[in-house]
Amino acid sequence: MKISFIGLGVMGYPMAGHLQNAGHDVCVYNRTAEKAIKWSGEYNGRYGKTPKEAANGAEIVFVCVGNDDDVRSVVYGEDGAIAGMSSGCILVDHTTTSANLARELEQETKKKLIEFLDAPVSGGQAGAENGALTIMIGGKESTYSKISNILECYAKKSKLLGPTGSGQLAKMVNQICIAGVVQGLSEALNFAMKSGLNADDVVDVISKGAAQSWQMENRSNTMVRDEFDFGFALDWMRKDLGFALEEAEKKNIPLPITKMVDGFYEEIQNSGGGRWDTSALITLLNK
Repeated sequence: MKISFIGLGVMGYPMAGHLQNAGHDVCVYNRTAEKAIKWSGEYNGRYGKTPKEAANGAEIVFVCVGNDDDVRSVVYGEDGAIAGMSSGCILVDHTTTSANLARELEQETKKKLIEFLDAPVSGGQAGAENGALTIMIGGKESTYSKISNILECYAKKSKLLGPTGSGQLAKMVNQICIAGVVQGLSEALNFAMKSGLNADDVVDVISKGAAQSWQMENRSNTMVRDEFDFGFALDWMRKDLGFALEEAEKKNIPLPITKMVDGFYEEIQNSGGGRWDTSALITLLNK
């Protein structure tokens, strides 16, 4: 298929590559043009100088950028992706945004008879590079059925969870879970070390039981060694938790642990650790 991929960050770059490697004709766009040029050389693909140019003629346009305003900047306007799309095309937003933006995009794409799915991803840079992402989707079943097999290029699991906005709401659920697990793991590892235990040995045992988690398997080793210069930046985690807290406030849903952990992340952020991995929560306990 003719596909456009807009946004070549740590996630989008390999995701677009998987699509090209699967035999699709991919045209990319990135706000830093050098990265688009590099991608096109590495994957023998094409790049556009504007989102409109990249989206021109595409059957599906994927977007994976930073936040709500970033999405608006590449899809709207004379040079935006929507301007280059024709009726019957599908716009898929992989960015983690507010649910309100997803509903806004649905309304805007309708004006040109373009189909839309909000489809945030989970799995981090490693998941994107290994083609093992999880994708939470909101939109119409008829639209999802048209692209579900294409998503398999970089996803181990994708699922339609309800109408537009449902994907973003599900991503909020995902981030709420992660926040609580990372804080619990931080406290547990700190407790182990300060009790004189070898944290690696403890994890080797308890990771085979009910305490096991992705965070334990993939982050405990680096957490006990104060290594955080990798992974999902807590700047982005705070953005995501902000969406969850805002949505919860509107619906009067209590999120006491999430609010507390967001405050911890803010403290690290204010100390200059905004680009650290989310597992840096343990640093507040090591003081």
